[in-house]
Amino acid sequence: MSLIVDTFGRTVEYLRLSVTDRCDFRCVYCMSEDPCFLDREQVLSLEELAWIGQAFTELGVKKIRLTGGEPLVRTDCDQLVKLLGQLPGLKELSMTTNGSRLSKFASKMHEAGLSRLNISLDTLKPELFTQLTRNGNLERVIQGIDAAKAAGFKRIKINAVILRGQNDDEVLDLIEFCRERELDIAFIEEMPLGIIDERKKSRHCSSDEVKAIIGQRYPLSVSDKRTGGPARYYTMPGSSIHVGFISPHSNNFCHECNRVRVTVEGRLLLCLGNENSVDLKAIVREYPGDIARLKQAILEGIKHKPKEHHFGPEGDTQILRFMNATGG
Repeated sequence: MSLIVDTFGRTVEYLRLSVTDRCDFRCVYCMSEDPCFLDREQVLSLEELAWIGQAFTELGVKKIRLTGGEPLVRTDCDQLVKLLGQLPGLKELSMTTNGSRLSKFASKMHEAGLSRLNISLDTLKPELFTQLTRNGNLERVIQGIDAAKAAGFKRIKINAVILRGQNDDEVLDLIEFCRERELDIAFIEEMPLGIIDERKKSRHCSSDEVKAIIGQRYPLSVSDKRTGGPARYYTMPGSSIHVGFISPHSNNFCHECNRVRVTVEGRLLLCLGNENSVDLKAIVREYPGDIARLKQAILEGIKHKPKEHHFGPEGDTQILRFMNATGG
């Protein structure tokens, strides 16, 4: 049982741990076109990341997801996977990736002990893919998805952010792509993090709208599948895959939040939609090896975890940090 319980009685068992703020894409909902990245001395080393992971697992966290930026930009990430995979009590070690480097690293990450993958894919149109990512190559990502399946990863999940007037006409195409390859998929409402010019246009597409599109071809039935995250899952006839919906606008899930984030700068973010945080890097570097002090800072910080986020219905920006600096 986790010892990390906030003032609203919610138990934290899930850590999203960012390994880098850098990325080889510049997705329009994630960062600006010309981002400023952190200097090397500002980011946590692999050993520091593993030390923080150990503190959380000793406090009862059972699931860690590695995020970025793009985690595989950090080419020694498999070493971190090995360190974290040895932690007693950790039941699942997963990663969110854009898939661009999976052809090279999928086998290495699987052999190192990574158990699950979430892969971002918002469109199957090559030109639109390059437009949305500002420089990505769709074929390379699809090759990466196939490489991950060949490497032995099971229940791979595709993450798709649906934007009105940009890729909302591809919902069924994405469903068919996932049915063909036996991939789970989660449709995500855009989150208003960072000031991004493209967001000034009204492009919010709700989970209910996406469900309605899918329902034109496949009736959806509620599933009892739970992954420890905020997605609500459904099944379809003629397929074993699950279709999830993450709805920070239309179906606030804060009342059952069981997760926190640690940025690659070592800041413990207590809520995706709030700026309050705790500087764990200062403790790790001033008191190396003192895990009791680190755990105490985590427990003190949890007392300030807010009740809920307040994302505006029109996508108003309330959080100035970009998603790549937050940790997906």
